[in-house]
Amino acid sequence: MLIDSHSHLDGEKYGSIDVLIDNFKAAGGGMLIDVGFDHMSSVSAKKNAESFGVYFAAGVHPQEADKDNDIGLIAPLLGGERCVAVGEIGLDYHYEPFDKYRQRELFESQIYLADKFKLPIIVHSRDASADMLDILKSNKNRLTCGFLMHCYSESKEQAKNYLDLGGYFGFGGAITFKNAKKDDIIKSIPVDRLLAETDCPYMSPVPKRGEKNEPAFVTYVYDKLSDILAIRRDDLENVLKDNFTRFFKKVRL
Repeated sequence: MLIDSHSHLDGEKYGSIDVLIDNFKAAGGGMLIDVGFDHMSSVSAKKNAESFGVYFAAGVHPQEADKDNDIGLIAPLLGGERCVAVGEIGLDYHYEPFDKYRQRELFESQIYLADKFKLPIIVHSRDASADMLDILKSNKNRLTCGFLMHCYSESKEQAKNYLDLGGYFGFGGAITFKNAKKDDIIKSIPVDRLLAETDCPYMSPVPKRGEKNEPAFVTYVYDKLSDILAIRRDDLENVLKDNFTRFFKKVRL
């Protein structure tokens, strides 16, 4: 069974979500999570989860921090039967201008929400390693349901810091790129803390680079993880399935 732990089923970008789901199932897909990045996309993810029997996460992305995003609108979505996490949330200091204070405030307020609703968080972190670790350490007592470092791209040393806090790690199409250089990082993470994802419609894996990414392409991420870890593909599928249900406790496969 293939699992895509992080996708964005954006109907405007794809045209037909039904086709995406059919392709995913044909590729061996068993479950996916549609992840919101603001209020409207989180509402859409909820509808997709209910319509297609998948799960969803609701949250406000750090790149949305300078917009009028009231996280009070996110809260009503978190009690939904098919809502399994708060996300994606975090810090992104890559594109200027950005407001570090507002991003931190938004991130921490959503950590509080996750704690209130007893949900894990899905974390986006780009060019913000020091502040990210500071916030996670400062809120350790609110992370009892866990956190997942989405599309992990930081160092092996930073991964150890997140591991010590109980973190899980999602890897996607970027690990298949020619100059990815992520093998050592992946090998340094215990296999029971790993998940596979697509982050579709972005970051298509080799051999689909240049195409619009979709959940079915997670199979290439599985292939690469299997190769890096020297684990049989069937065995890896079982391990990642166990990791997925352990982390996202509300999921029923």
